[in-house]
Amino acid sequence: MKVNSIDEQVKILFVDDEVNVLRSLRRLFMDEDNYELLFAESGEEGLEILEQEPGVSVVVSDYRMPQMNGVEFFRQVHERWPDTIRIVLSGFADTVAVVEAINIGHVYKFIPKPWNDEELRVNIANAVETFYLNRTNSKLSAQLEERNRELLLINAHLEDVVQQRTQALELRSQVLQLAQDILDCLPVAVFGIDIEDCVVQANDKATRILAPDSMLLGEKSDDVLPSSLLALIELIKSAGAATERIECGDGEYIATGSYLNDDRDRGIIIAMIPVHLLLRAQ
Repeated sequence: MKVNSIDEQVKILFVDDEVNVLRSLRRLFMDEDNYELLFAESGEEGLEILEQEPGVSVVVSDYRMPQMNGVEFFRQVHERWPDTIRIVLSGFADTVAVVEAINIGHVYKFIPKPWNDEELRVNIANAVETFYLNRTNSKLSAQLEERNRELLLINAHLEDVVQQRTQALELRSQVLQLAQDILDCLPVAVFGIDIEDCVVQANDKATRILAPDSMLLGEKSDDVLPSSLLALIELIKSAGAATERIECGDGEYIATGSYLNDDRDRGIIIAMIPVHLLLRAQ
């Protein structure tokens, strides 16, 4: 009868100096098809088997054995094969011995002799389940650690990307501010109109001339520009570029404009040059 739910072959080592005990254990578990039963008559022999048989899941050992007792045996097993589940099977009912076995040998369970067959079968099955559960948890923990390492690398990369983009945006902002500062220093009024006829760019000179007491940026051209400039914009829309001499505010200007980079989708740029500057240049 199969007690455990593990589908793969499970190695279980029984260690006892009494041959009759080992025979009883063999008979008890012989119907478990997925159990590979290993037997040793001493702690030394048990250690040799563990060296020769990798992957032993459960080790069941007597406590009182000659030369090497169960505690010393399990101490070495724990040091060399820490993943194994260790069970003491002994008729030596001493509290100190139980505590010693648990503390030194890291024993999973202490089962007294004589044992109850069904209880022993269930305890062994539970030990096997515990071994595979621990192994699964270890694999999941390792995978989680690997994923965490990957996430740390990704986060570090993202931080670098964000920092680079932030620096690029800061540089772009500085460039745009410098360009605006340059425009504001010009003695020529410069402003831009987008395809929806809104003012989207203007230097200080254009703002002082066209909207000294109100907003210029973001306004519709029909609401803030004089008729002379509106007429120029219509000429630009039909011809792609135009130049007119206009009066605006308290001065006379040569206003010239065109589509930005000859692209109608990018809007119109207009410059208003004071006539007196042109005369002075001549």
